[in-house]
Amino acid sequence: MRDGSIYKFWVYILSSRSGTLYVGVTGYLARRIHQHKIDSIEGFTEKYQVHRLVYYETFDHVMNAISREKQLKGWRRQKKIALVETTNPRWQDLAEQWGREMRFRGQSLGKTP
Repeated sequence: MRDGSIYKFWVYILSSRSGTLYVGVTGYLARRIHQHKIDSIEGFTEKYQVHRLVYYETFDHVMNAISREKQLKGWRRQKKIALVETTNPRWQDLAEQWGREMRFRGQSLGKTP
């Protein structure tokens, strides 16, 4: 358990505006995506501006998540694209609103997940 909750792990796919793809795995999805978005992780995603969360899966066991990440990394680009388009055909940034305040009739409702 972590912070009173059961461990969860995520495999995710990020995309740049030009279509570059990145596959990763994490135990803290919101934090990791934020790190990618602000380029605090040096390397591929920073260099190619890969900031848009377009797909993710949840796992209860870290080894399952790591195995899935390796599987996806081994796929050809077209197969990854087909996977993303099964749940996100418009390639929207699934994390675009994360961490932003929501307002309703001038009142702050707090931060979103």
